[in-house]
Amino acid sequence: MTTIRSTTGVAGSRRIAYLGAGITIVVVLLAALVGWTFAQLGAWQPWSGDYADLGQLSSWLVGSISEPQFYAVAPAGALLLLGGLAGHVADRRSWRYQGFVQACGTGAWPWAAGSALLSLLLGNLAWGWSLAPDSWRPLFVPLVSVAPAIVVLYGPGWRVGLSAAVLGALLTPPIAILAVDHICNPLELPPVVGATTGMWLGATVAFWVCSRLPWMPTAGAWRPDRTPAHAGPAFLWVPRRALADFSEAQFFGNEWASTALILGAVVAHLMNASSTAYGSGLFVSVLAAQVLTAVVGVIIWRKRWLARGFYPTFVPVVSVAPATVLAFGGSVQSVVVGALAGALIAPPVAAAISARLPKTFHPFLGNVASMSICTALIVAVLRFVPGFAS
Repeated sequence: MTTIRSTTGVAGSRRIAYLGAGITIVVVLLAALVGWTFAQLGAWQPWSGDYADLGQLSSWLVGSISEPQFYAVAPAGALLLLGGLAGHVADRRSWRYQGFVQACGTGAWPWAAGSALLSLLLGNLAWGWSLAPDSWRPLFVPLVSVAPAIVVLYGPGWRVGLSAAVLGALLTPPIAILAVDHICNPLELPPVVGATTGMWLGATVAFWVCSRLPWMPTAGAWRPDRTPAHAGPAFLWVPRRALADFSEAQFFGNEWASTALILGAVVAHLMNASSTAYGSGLFVSVLAAQVLTAVVGVIIWRKRWLARGFYPTFVPVVSVAPATVLAFGGSVQSVVVGALAGALIAPPVAAAISARLPKTFHPFLGNVASMSICTALIVAVLRFVPGFAS
């Protein structure tokens, strides 16, 4: 009888968790529709920090879901969640074309995504006051750092998920804001350097705190023995992996999620070119650089991918390549050089840092540290190269 109750309780807990994740996604998508209705025909505008402006706040929040890719539009964020949900259902039902397993191959997508979304909301509520009209702050950082990383490291569960969400919201935004204001702006570095600095510094503190919280389980002890799916012919692996890298920053890393993300960004751009890529008008150049760096990176580091089961080829997709495009006005040389330099340098730097971290730290910390280091280095060096002008 004890075993039956225990099994029933676990199953019930899982159903509640999935129901909660489903409700969260529905609410977010409804907010996206409301926000996009208010903002779709206007130029990209950041939320001003006015908590009473629910339309702009909802658009800002859902747009933030696609901000790691430099898209920052609600349709891309909303479709990314739908694509992630499709990838999770495909995994749970063992469909042939399920794609790579999400949440670092663990399948704990509902918990990782739910904690990340909650952390994003809490972070904006806690630090939204720092915004001013026509200003920007890296308030998206909890979404792609502390919250999902803690869930993947410690396992699914309410205590883990809520702890991860709170720690991400409290720690990463203020550090990222200070780094952008006092490092990036004076040194004329891309803002992504400050945003990712906030991620790895905040995560360092968060992982240290988690290892001392009495209700947290042992780090890494829960992880299931699963490997990413490799459905389809071998020659399709490179484009599939390159596509999946587009959503790896959000801990999705799935072809369905990435396809939906890009589709949403393209639709938003076709509706209004000034709505994507922070209103820079460089969305096409950003996307071209990301495709190039993703494909080249996967080709170069394919053997390490297959040998290790994972290799951080996604790092330049959300840092070096798009940052170089924006820094140098979207010129052809900024697209090509940024993409190739990022693909060559950023993944091995990330892997080297991650390999030296203690077991109580998730390897993502090395990935975002590489984003900070490589983006700052490559952009700074290119300023001295003939043909580049900021």
